[in-house]
Amino acid sequence: MREITVDRFVAAKPHEVTDALSPAAIVEFEESFNVLDIEDRETGTVVTAGARGLTLALRFEPADEGIRYEQVDDAGPLEEMWTELSWAPENEGTRVTARSGVTLGLPLAAVTDRVAAWKRRGELKRALRNLAAEVE
Repeated sequence: MREITVDRFVAAKPHEVTDALSPAAIVEFEESFNVLDIEDRETGTVVTAGARGLTLALRFEPADEGIRYEQVDDAGPLEEMWTELSWAPENEGTRVTARSGVTLGLPLAAVTDRVAAWKRRGELKRALRNLAAEVE
């Protein structure tokens, strides 16, 4: 498994960031998948998303100072993927941090997981860029 961390300063108050980061919005901000379904369960909110013949289910739940989501079981193209978004006030705005872990579960994990992490980093950067565009 490879872990990735990206962060960005957003010129908006923390409550505005909180309001903008619904599970569906997070998926759309990443720009890789479109939201197909949203279901509230006892274990959290499950978003089913799809693109180019792939579908995955992501379970979202509140976390300390943010939100955490992960691919649900085998409901996706990865062996395992989790992400934690957190935010805190900073200089009249908010510092948003995205930390994620990903593994494809394929042979030559040193290579395949590196590629998956590279792709995931791009998704997280797009998500934070789109969040900033939404709230600034």
